[in-house]
Amino acid sequence: MTSPSATGAGSGNRAEVARLLKPFYPWILLSVVTGVFAGVATVALLRTINQVLNQQGSMAGGLLLTFIGLCLVALFGRMASDISTNFVGQQLVAQVRKSLAQKILSAPIDALERYRTHRLMPVLSQDVDMISDAAFVLSTALIAVAVALGCLAYLAWLSLPLFCLLFVALVLGATFQTVAQTRAEVGFWKAREHEDQLHKAYQAISEGAKELRMHRDRRTRMFGGQIERIVDSIRSVNSRAINIFVLATSFGSAMFFLLIALILGWAAFRTTEPVVLSGFVLVLLFLKGPIDQIARSLPNVGRAKIAFMRIADLSARFASPEPHLHLERAGAPQTLSEGIGMRGVHYAFDAPDGGEPFVLGPIDLQLRRGEMVFVVGDNGSGKTTLIKLLLGLYAPQQGEVLRDGAVVTPQARDDYRQLFTTVFSDFYLFEDLAGDGKGEEGTHGLPQAALPYLQRLEIAHKVSIKDGSFSTVDLSTGQRKRLALVHAYLEGRPVLVFDEWAADQDPTFRHLFYTELLPELRAKGHLLVVISHDDRYFHLADRVITMKAGRIAEDRARAPASLAA
Repeated sequence: MTSPSATGAGSGNRAEVARLLKPFYPWILLSVVTGVFAGVATVALLRTINQVLNQQGSMAGGLLLTFIGLCLVALFGRMASDISTNFVGQQLVAQVRKSLAQKILSAPIDALERYRTHRLMPVLSQDVDMISDAAFVLSTALIAVAVALGCLAYLAWLSLPLFCLLFVALVLGATFQTVAQTRAEVGFWKAREHEDQLHKAYQAISEGAKELRMHRDRRTRMFGGQIERIVDSIRSVNSRAINIFVLATSFGSAMFFLLIALILGWAAFRTTEPVVLSGFVLVLLFLKGPIDQIARSLPNVGRAKIAFMRIADLSARFASPEPHLHLERAGAPQTLSEGIGMRGVHYAFDAPDGGEPFVLGPIDLQLRRGEMVFVVGDNGSGKTTLIKLLLGLYAPQQGEVLRDGAVVTPQARDDYRQLFTTVFSDFYLFEDLAGDGKGEEGTHGLPQAALPYLQRLEIAHKVSIKDGSFSTVDLSTGQRKRLALVHAYLEGRPVLVFDEWAADQDPTFRHLFYTELLPELRAKGHLLVVISHDDRYFHLADRVITMKAGRIAEDRARAPASLAA
């Protein structure tokens, strides 16, 4: 099996990883240098101990001072390496979180819609946390590597022939470890792919809880056929991958004693100085600790590598942010003098497997300030796509969106969007209230400005406003839509767009919405665009635009009152 890192996107992902690490190169270098100093001091301590063991007398005078100095270098070198590595780890995690949030906020809406939530959330949570966990063991692993290399250099200085024999055996062991690590990483890739499937299943049982209560067979298949199967697959793959590491580590531990036996056998057939023999035995016994530390860190490093590549893949998918999107400034309130419109607008989606792509357009449309316009049509006729183009959420592939007769350029698109307050059919309700707190009537203070709307929408007994936020949003869908309407009132923007707002309301509130709330907003000069299936109220609109197969099939204006009579 070829892992994703070996595909054509691998080089791009590695470049993204290098970009993420680039700001921390000085700290990484500091960690490496101090770790090397700690490793060299540790090896020098071993040499001093070996020297004392093979000479007359005890450790005293200059040798004692040298020993104490080496202890201090090893201590402070390890501390500096640990601190700098921990700093890099925490800063890197914070940067990744901010960077991913910024990329998501800046990504084109259609790109976000193609990248499913069940793939997005594990990257933002699980993979980022994995990097944080790996940072804690990385410093220890770096110092262990430095100690191991220093020990090998000391052994080469003691006896080059004996070191060459030892080196051949170590190469064979390292080859075995590398093969084991490669196979284990393949397992980690499989497990990580299963994690996406598990998150999708969790999302299904959370959002579809009511439906699953009512359908026992589906509930059984969901648990046994999906969740249990995926969880068991993750357990099996992870267990197999970690067992490979465990076997390789056990082999490595046994190999050290075999190496000591090999050295003692060498000494039995060839004359070897005691200082050399004791030095090799002492270093190999000590070396087992750093090698075990490296081996224990390999699973975390392997998982962190997978996490890095997944984060890099997500970052690369959103590497082309929407141009001229402002994240750091609020900007001045936007005004509308005449109206908005479209001229020759065309938009096509990617074709689904085995199907034809949905194409919207060409669309020519003009909406004037102070109008109430209904957009109607069958499901799949293009109503929502038309609205997203009108809002500037989608950039037209052909044609132009107009504001007061002027073309909305990419540079002006973000300002253009600030004309709108929207309540989508799949809306998200924020708890905090945006705006300056003045509301439509100029009443100062968010609680005071919102209270009349909460009372009129009959939710003041359930929701209050404290510190600029709703006290709760744990309400029915219809009541949550009423809170979203409070947002619309308080923002007071020139254009209000409602996508099936009344679909979840009782008949009384549906009637209130169409016959009182919408006309009042129109009377205040707002342009209202309403997606609706409530044909009983179509006569209240100034215009009814009928969509069919991605085109405007009819644009019918309301008849004058005298003719209607």
